[in-house]
Order: sequence, then C-alpha cells, then structure tokens
Amino acid sequence: MSTAAPDRLLRDPHPPVVGLADGNHANLLWDEQGGCVRLIDWEDSGRNDRAFELGELTEHISHVDGTLDPGALLARLDLTPAEAVRVHGFRRLVALCWLLQLGPAGAATPHNPPGTARRVAERLLTLFA
Repeated sequence: MSTAAPDRLLRDPHPPVVGLADGNHANLLWDEQGGCVRLIDWEDSGRNDRAFELGELTEHISHVDGTLDPGALLARLDLTPAEAVRVHGFRRLVALCWLLQLGPAGAATPHNPPGTARRVAERLLTLFA
C-alpha cells in the first residue's frame, strides 16, 4: 500500500449512501417473516461510500471462518467497473486494518481465536495477488 491508491479512494467522489461503517455480520439479522435482512448497531453509521461499505462487509473479521463468499456476494451486485476497482481497494485496506489489529498486542487479538491473524494474512495476500 505504499502507492497513492489509498489516497485516490478518498479523493474519488461517488454518490453517498447511508451506511453502518461496521461490517460485523452479527449486525445483519434475517427477518423470516418479512423475507429481508434487517440492520442493527447504528452507532458508527452515517454518510458513507458504497464501495467502502462493501469492502467493510466482505472483509470484516466476523467472517474469517469462511462463512461468506465475498466473490459470490459482489457478483450479485450491479457494480460499474470503476466501482469494482474501488471496492477491491477498500477490501485491501479493511483486511490490512484487521491484520494490524491482530498483530502483537493488537486491540483485536484477545477477542479472536488462535490462528485468526494467519487467516487474515492469507486473505490479504489473496487480495494483493
């Protein structure tokens, strides 16, 4: 990430969306009766970028166990080529942030099972391949 790519993600304006800014899958509740997903945990929510929200959702540590197929999810969305590039960039940044939080004495280390940092590192390498 020693390029200007992260800076371009922030400079490149796109239509804003209301987002949770928290991709924890525990914040997504399936409403069987209504046949839809309900969102909870709005304390970090606000005006955001759809590409960031998708990056946060697909790379959040809550699915490090492989319960989400990010490629399959993103394939179901109508992303423009430019937006797909932005989503990929945000996915890299989010995965890197998680890896840093899982490092020695990282804030997320005590809350995650052994091997989590290794799985996140492998995921990050895949995103940079």
